[in-house]
Amino acid sequence: MAGGAGSLAALWTEVNRCGQSGDFSRALKAVNKILHENKEDVTALHCKVVCLIQNGGFKEALNVMNTHTKSLSSDLIGFEKAYCEYRLNRVENALKTIEGISEQTDKLKELYGQVLYRLERYDECEAVYKDLIRNSQDEYEEERKTNLAAVQAAQSTWENTTPEDLGLPESTYELCYNSACSLIGRGQLSAAMKKLQEAEELCRMSLAEDTDQNVFDSKKKVKLMNAEGVEYKLAKKQLQAIEFNKALLAMYTNQADQCRKLSSALQSQNPGHPRPVLIKVAQLCREKQHNKAIELLQRFSEEYPESASGIKLTMAQLYLTQGHVTKACDILRSIEDFKHKQGMVSALVTMYTHEEDIDSAIDVFSQSIQYYQSEQPGSPAHLSLVREAADFKLRYGRKKEAISDLEQLWKQNTKDVHTLAQLISAYSLVDQDKAKALSKHLPSPDTMSFNIDVDELENSHGATYVRKKAGKVVGETVPKEQGQEDVKKKKKKKKGKLPKNYDPKSTPDPERWLPMRERSYYRGRKKGKKKEQVGRGTQGATSGATAELDASKTASSPPTSPRPGSGTGSASNVVPPRQQKPAASGATRKKAPPKKKKSGKSGW
Repeated sequence: MAGGAGSLAALWTEVNRCGQSGDFSRALKAVNKILHENKEDVTALHCKVVCLIQNGGFKEALNVMNTHTKSLSSDLIGFEKAYCEYRLNRVENALKTIEGISEQTDKLKELYGQVLYRLERYDECEAVYKDLIRNSQDEYEEERKTNLAAVQAAQSTWENTTPEDLGLPESTYELCYNSACSLIGRGQLSAAMKKLQEAEELCRMSLAEDTDQNVFDSKKKVKLMNAEGVEYKLAKKQLQAIEFNKALLAMYTNQADQCRKLSSALQSQNPGHPRPVLIKVAQLCREKQHNKAIELLQRFSEEYPESASGIKLTMAQLYLTQGHVTKACDILRSIEDFKHKQGMVSALVTMYTHEEDIDSAIDVFSQSIQYYQSEQPGSPAHLSLVREAADFKLRYGRKKEAISDLEQLWKQNTKDVHTLAQLISAYSLVDQDKAKALSKHLPSPDTMSFNIDVDELENSHGATYVRKKAGKVVGETVPKEQGQEDVKKKKKKKKGKLPKNYDPKSTPDPERWLPMRERSYYRGRKKGKKKEQVGRGTQGATSGATAELDASKTASSPPTSPRPGSGTGSASNVVPPRQQKPAASGATRKKAPPKKKKSGKSGW
């Protein structure tokens, strides 16, 4: 018996040592040896359940607890049982187990909050986390606040409610990210974007010590999502997002076949969801198959018109990248949900103006104004569109068409002098009597005058020019005569210097400001003419004789081209200056190498 007791003590020592080091596989072996000696040892059974949970064996742990119900009561092993049921996605069973436990510890409340969140009972979940934060003091407070922020984000996103402002800190990227999700759920997209950028910066700072943050590192992390039991921790939408990310990762790592395979599987699972189609389109664009991408988008928008808005925006973007501006405009105008939005009107008018299609741009304004006239008359959006339409028509000389818009604006505010002046200017081309009648509403010049002290304005600190005031007259002074000594002498202007060889009788060369190569009389360098050289040829011979035989150096030979300022030479002998070909606008070109002159292609 002494030997058996000694061996059991050694086994318990092994269990304790392995548990502290985290080696639960070896601890499980030691616990099984203890249970071999005593199958109903409660402590050993409890340790076995914990070891199985730590190793991910939730089914085995649950079987042990269900087999030994007499030894393992719910108060003793209730938390472990509820946790195994939660991890096996038996959420309703986990809730019943938790509610059947008499003593509610902090760890049981944590699990209770997770179960309620999985059941989408967000109000009850929020109450649980508030109670935990208020009544517990340990190192897990930040995690609890993160979970509470996630609950509020879910409330605003899925239940369309505005959660209570609890003053949660945003010191970590998880808290900042959950705050951004809550803003998205409330439709505050601009504020959410700023918050997401803050979360991204905090995340980068927290991961700064990790040197393998790249696409391949992301691939390793995605593989962790394939571990057993992960699907029980996440909601359906989270699992769907992971599958989308797998397809995107395959695209960014240039695994085209894998990307197509994953996106096709996602499309079969979610036939009306636009994201799998967009991933396919992105892959086709990476392969420069833009026409196939547009055909795929067109087919999907026809099959699922309820999801066509985002798809058509992508189609328009693809048309713009190919330079088909008019086709892009046609696609945008077919989106019923967006075509009257101010941003869409602005984009369409800009694109039509770029194509010099002013009539279509005015038609966009007219349709949008009619829509707001019937749906939201007199609203800020309506009046803003009318103002922009009037200014656009006036800018492009369509004063007659701008009259109705200007009249509508002036009726809204009869004190608007600027609009009244525009309206009178437009009527002056159509109906002068009407223009005269409207001009009576203009304010008189007296009411438009301003009491401004010109001297004070010119002498102000910011004035660039100050008018000098005349000096005060102290006494009478006698004007001095020209012969007196104190009369200042006028400075003589110096004449400009002329060239040394200047001939006042000859007319100056009209092409003297042009470079020599661009002048009409330039003939280029004469080839084959050698300088006089001594020591070349027969001994004792000199090259001076060649100059005597050169007929071009005789006085009687006429010049080959008319000289500047000379009257000789007919106009037919004058060669026009060479013109350089204009370079393409906006393009930078390299200089051509010598002796190879090629005309550059246009950059348009």
